[in-house]
Amino acid sequence: MKGMEKISQAVLDKVRAEADSLIKDAEVQAEQELAQAKERWAARQEEETAKILQQAGEEAARIEAQALVKARQELSRVKADLVSGMVDRVKQRLSEFSDDGGSLIGLIKESIDRLRASKVKIYVSPQQVSVVQRLLEKDKELAGKVAEVKGRPGTGGVIVEDASGEVRIDNTYETRLEMLLPKLLPEIDKELFQGS
Repeated sequence: MKGMEKISQAVLDKVRAEADSLIKDAEVQAEQELAQAKERWAARQEEETAKILQQAGEEAARIEAQALVKARQELSRVKADLVSGMVDRVKQRLSEFSDDGGSLIGLIKESIDRLRASKVKIYVSPQQVSVVQRLLEKDKELAGKVAEVKGRPGTGGVIVEDASGEVRIDNTYETRLEMLLPKLLPEIDKELFQGS
């Protein structure tokens, strides 16, 4: 029986050895799977973190862009208000401008030359009617081309039209200012708002 016991013992030892080997293989396999699971979890965690950071970055960029647009709009509004106020002050000063006739006579002659009519009507501010009539008394050649002088509301300067009223030249200060503004505004912007 001893021989049988030895065989049984040998079989048991072999089965135990195989079981131990299988257990060790299973443990190694489990450790590998656990390590892979940890790697997948870490990769997923990293991916989620990157996604959250990207979304946060996009949101921050959107907020910054909106703030920048709002700031530019506000700056544009302030610039426009400043320029508008400046233009209003210039118009006010033009309306208060007291002309002894020097610039008026030049505007009248320039307008008549451009109009090329034999007789013209002249429109000036009510305060300047007497000034123009006085100037015409001194310049008989010019007076011969003028049919009448009338007052009109405005800041100053002159409107000259042919006798029929069909063709008109507006040489008022306000019109001249409006013609100059498109040329002056870039320079004003450059001088006042340099770098903004």
